[in-house]
Amino acid sequence: MSTSDTPADPEQLRTEIEQTRAELGSTVEALAAKTDVKARAKQAASDAKDRAVGAASDAKDRAMGAVSDAKDRAKDTAADVQEQAKVTAADVKVRTQQTVAEVRQNPRRALPPALIVAAVVAVVVGIVVFRRRRA
Repeated sequence: MSTSDTPADPEQLRTEIEQTRAELGSTVEALAAKTDVKARAKQAASDAKDRAVGAASDAKDRAMGAVSDAKDRAKDTAADVQEQAKVTAADVKVRTQQTVAEVRQNPRRALPPALIVAAVVAVVVGIVVFRRRRA
């Protein structure tokens, strides 16, 4: 097994043999790892589990963000409805006072507008109560 590349120095030959053994050991370990089906299956399962956990965590984060956004929108909507109810209540109060004044001036003629104002007040109160219960 002598080739023209064979070193003549025994120490150099030993070094080359050790290097070849190390390379051969690495190659054998790599081949053994490739043929170890059980270990590869465990690794694949572990990788799949890690991906699933990551996906679940991402989904949870997205859901929590959506809940937070919904809460914020609900608070904003509630504030808007409350403000709108205040404005409407003030408007109804003014109209009611006007209607009362008209009724005092002409009780017979002003009766239908008074009923209309009362109906409007009832509808506004019903809407406010309904929205508060929903929120």
